[in-house]
Amino acid sequence: MGGDGASPSIQLPDKPLVTVEATKPWAPLDLRSLWTHRELMYFLVWRDLKVRYRQTFIGVAWAVLQPLAMVIAFSLVLGFLIRVDTGGVPYPLFVYSGLLVWTFFSGAVTNSSDSMVASANLITKVYFPRLIIPIAAVGGRLVDLAIASVILIGMAIWYGVSITVGLLMVPVLVALVTMLSLGIGIWSSAVNVKYRDVAVVVPVVLQIWMYASPIIYPITLIPAEWRWLYSLNPMVGVVENFRAAVLGLPFDWPALGISVLVALAVLAYAVYAFRRVEQGFADII
Repeated sequence: MGGDGASPSIQLPDKPLVTVEATKPWAPLDLRSLWTHRELMYFLVWRDLKVRYRQTFIGVAWAVLQPLAMVIAFSLVLGFLIRVDTGGVPYPLFVYSGLLVWTFFSGAVTNSSDSMVASANLITKVYFPRLIIPIAAVGGRLVDLAIASVILIGMAIWYGVSITVGLLMVPVLVALVTMLSLGIGIWSSAVNVKYRDVAVVVPVVLQIWMYASPIIYPITLIPAEWRWLYSLNPMVGVVENFRAAVLGLPFDWPALGISVLVALAVLAYAVYAFRRVEQGFADII
């Protein structure tokens, strides 16, 4: 300090001494970091469930009523009036087994697509692995899937469906559709940060996608020579084989193989694309 009482000047470095940032964009999924922040992930899942069902009259029953209402509508039109041939499977059971998987997939992709923007306040305040946000959005929908599965079990018992070893494939198929949902959700959530139109476009695309998948009609309605092209839709292998696992039908292994390859490719690209742009989320959002 000088004799005149002036404060000493402080020389600031040209570059910051410590920079807090995400890992390199080409790095693989950082499972250790995600595990370290697992409590935050649980909190976000719980928050998503509370926000979605808070101040609703019947609460989590909406997870059941949504696919059930669609089953009733499609059963009246396609099952009773048009009488779509489902190969001897009761149409309500046929369509619910498909809608159960689709409702989860559609809800998970929709929620995760808008998850980054919806969590803007959290993102701008503290650093944590941003991947936790879309992953938690998908995780919340797994709870809905578990609740809605109770109705499928009841329907299967009502229609006298026999228990087969194929049921062992159900967890594998749930993991597959979760992986596909994560891939699309992670990618669209990153794009939605910069282009907010994504949140509007995604529901429209999903609506078209549903009718391009064997949800309300069997794959046998597709001409045999075009089924290989139709099976490039990853939800074909997921829905057809989930239905086969639950109802004791033959598995479509080629379609399942395509679904696995597409899901892995989508998830790998989504994580790569997300890691490339996540450092700028706080500035853009």
